[in-house]
Amino acid sequence: MIMKGRRTERAELERLVADALAGMSGVLVLRGSAGIGKTALLDHAVASASSLRVARIAGVEAEQELGFAALHRLLLPFLEGRADLPGPQLAALEIAFGMAAGTAPDRFLVGLAVLTLLAGAARRQPLLVIGDDAQWLDRESLDVLAFVARRLHAEGIAMLFALREEPSSAAVLAGLPELSVPGLAEADARALLTEHLDSTTDLLLRDRIIAEAGGNPLAIRELARGAGSLQPSAAGRPLPVSRSLENRFLERFRLLPALARRSVLTAAADATGDRDLVRRAVQRQVPSTPDEIDAAFEEAERADVLGLGTDIAGLSFRHPLIRSAVYGGAGLAERRAAHAALAAVTDPLADPGRHAWHLASAADGPDTRVADELHACAERAKDNGGYLARAAFLHRAAELTEDPATGSFRLLEACAAALMGGAPHRAGELLTRLALAPQLPAVHAHADRLRGLVHLMVGKEGAVGLLHQAAQALSSHDPRGCRDTLLEAVDAAMVVPRIGPTTDLAGIARTALDMCEPSTGERQDSTDPADLLLEGHARLAAVGHTQAAPVLKAALTAMRAPGAEHGGAVRWSLLGMLAAIETWDIDALSECGRRYADAARSHGALRMLQIAAHANATAEVFRGDLATAQLHFAEFKDVAVATGADSRLSHPTDAMLHGWRGDEAATLAAVRAQQELYPERPGGVPVQLVRAAHVVLRLGQGRYAEAQAAAAPVLDDPPPHGGGLVLPGLVEAALRNHDTGTAERALDRLAERAEACGTPWALGLLARSRALMAAGAEADALFRDAAAHLEPTPLGTEKAHTQLLHGEWLRRRRRRADARVHLRTAHQAFARMGATAFAERARSELLATGERPRRREAPAAADLTPQETRIARMAADGATNQEIATHLFLSASTVEYHLAKVFRKLGVTSRRHLRAALPG
Repeated sequence: MIMKGRRTERAELERLVADALAGMSGVLVLRGSAGIGKTALLDHAVASASSLRVARIAGVEAEQELGFAALHRLLLPFLEGRADLPGPQLAALEIAFGMAAGTAPDRFLVGLAVLTLLAGAARRQPLLVIGDDAQWLDRESLDVLAFVARRLHAEGIAMLFALREEPSSAAVLAGLPELSVPGLAEADARALLTEHLDSTTDLLLRDRIIAEAGGNPLAIRELARGAGSLQPSAAGRPLPVSRSLENRFLERFRLLPALARRSVLTAAADATGDRDLVRRAVQRQVPSTPDEIDAAFEEAERADVLGLGTDIAGLSFRHPLIRSAVYGGAGLAERRAAHAALAAVTDPLADPGRHAWHLASAADGPDTRVADELHACAERAKDNGGYLARAAFLHRAAELTEDPATGSFRLLEACAAALMGGAPHRAGELLTRLALAPQLPAVHAHADRLRGLVHLMVGKEGAVGLLHQAAQALSSHDPRGCRDTLLEAVDAAMVVPRIGPTTDLAGIARTALDMCEPSTGERQDSTDPADLLLEGHARLAAVGHTQAAPVLKAALTAMRAPGAEHGGAVRWSLLGMLAAIETWDIDALSECGRRYADAARSHGALRMLQIAAHANATAEVFRGDLATAQLHFAEFKDVAVATGADSRLSHPTDAMLHGWRGDEAATLAAVRAQQELYPERPGGVPVQLVRAAHVVLRLGQGRYAEAQAAAAPVLDDPPPHGGGLVLPGLVEAALRNHDTGTAERALDRLAERAEACGTPWALGLLARSRALMAAGAEADALFRDAAAHLEPTPLGTEKAHTQLLHGEWLRRRRRRADARVHLRTAHQAFARMGATAFAERARSELLATGERPRRREAPAAADLTPQETRIARMAADGATNQEIATHLFLSASTVEYHLAKVFRKLGVTSRRHLRAALPG
């Protein structure tokens, strides 16, 4: 059949195929209503890709609860090449597919394995990968394929998805390039109708069909098929075109003989498309021979219900709507009989999940045996990392469980699995099915906890309050659950836009200290990072730094213990990184960021990698290596894109970098973005980081009134976390504005925190701030003390800032020669790191001493993108393409492509020359 119209869509698909042939990659998501022609466009892509190897799957409603099922079908032709995968990737893929036992792999490590496997195959022959009816692919498979799609670049892979245009359709694909498939233009619709109607058909009837079909090709064909007997006499009567397509398919199905109807219904209940399996299931329902069943299949094909295709072992429906119509239109007893027969012919050892699912679908009431079998399948799904499959098994097991308490706990487990699988809306829907019995307080508490986590993930207010409430309820019978829930509440309170009117972090902290505070002796012996982080952050919020600092330091020691990054500390890594900032411990921040990033890469844990990348970037900003900080921030954003995270949350994360660089537009854009995200009583760590960046920007520019205005809220509405970052700047800005009272308040707050922490960073900032408040010899001595504290540290920005302030103080006392020494050092350091506003401030001060320094510029960049720079640095250090690819969650082909661009930009011809050519 020749496709009518679709010139724009066909050209886009042909371009994608041509790019793959040229060695580049691309992805496109086709969205449109049922029957609009998405599958026909995919067929056109296949036809135009004669030189490409094609891998194609279609989602099936009955299979969408079986984790990684679609991915396994897609990769079957490629699995023979899995032996070439790096060890962790191979293990992750085999565990996900149930081919090996082991710890449940992170889904993104499975994704990297799939990317590596497909890229390796594409080196031999370019690939076209197609996922039709993607809205029915199981979520685990779709997550992995979406991850792969976001990492494609130069592998020679074209990837196409087709899904229905519905609000809930495959949100995980959001952000990928899309092409909306509209109805056919009228001329093309009429041309298609002409192919399916006799040329003598009444013109009025033709117009009615065109108007009713709305350009939908499937509707045009189906309506034409049913309108052949309606000639001019039909002009004044209603036409049978207003019925839904599914009803028309169901009518056609009901006209089939009994055996054909039974065979088609059984095929609709099956997701494998295995003709022999369906044949045997039909035989268990109706006495019949294989030849009789094959004849029934052929009859269904002649009626355009089944489309057997060229594979005599396979079964398929002519259109997914037909499968839906047949299955949905059958009686409940008929569907149960089909599932019972399919369960009987499905091997429970080779395919336990599908066997149990058929048994459950055949059940007509509570069934303990089937519920237990479903629960066992849920445990296997957890082992494979199939959390949404686990949720589905547990939900069905709960429905078939006779004991209400057991059923409730299984439903709670299902909700937790849905959350782990990244489906908070599904988790929330499961919670609505929970029947809370008064005699089960633990169920109530766990339900509140899960409801709080759902609110947190979907951005709904009240999350922190629900977690706090759940923790209070758990305190009497589940201490560990209480602690973890309190940690979740603290974690949430630091990042959510609005905590809610009835809850605050201080209240949660008091609950934590009242319920979970161990005795002094126990705390001193504790090495559990979770216990120490909870107590430390609770003391910080409820009491203050003096009592919190020793516990936070102990928590950081526990987080830096050998192997901690592979254990339970991973879950609370954000709280650990914040503890390092709150105690001004640059060594802990740097070490934890580096170690936890390495662990995240080895496990494929991209969300943990985001936290570690941000910690690494922040540490490099404080070190004054702004170029490296930019690379880490780029990695943070890159991971956000790979995981489909909300770009509004990831965009302002590098505000501190822009503030130190003196980039006013970028810094203020981050400020505006935070104000939009947090419009009411802004708080939380993200807001404090942006506030600190704003203060740094204005200090560098010498706009002290604006710096003070940006920093002032830390005194008027003191945040439990993050305020320490702006206190030294507030002292400086307030004094330059002759506001001694505000400066004294800020200094008192800083002194309490810094003396409690006692780190060189903290003591250096305190001495510098006191120097600004002092006079004469005392001020000079304090500046020297500040420099002495900071000298052994790697804190390049703080050391340069201290030199600048000391030089400015000396110049104002007319000690120009002494001032020049400090100002020259500060100017050179700021210029070297690219802190242009501070460099200009130091240059202006030098001019005032009579010295005329050249305007120093930051080292010229090599015009490399952050991605290219990261790849070039690793290559210069001797890493192979595959090692770089694994480290950056890319394919080796993409690494090779970027390296070729790096060589051209730097003017080198081999890796040996990279180190000398790279700046810095």
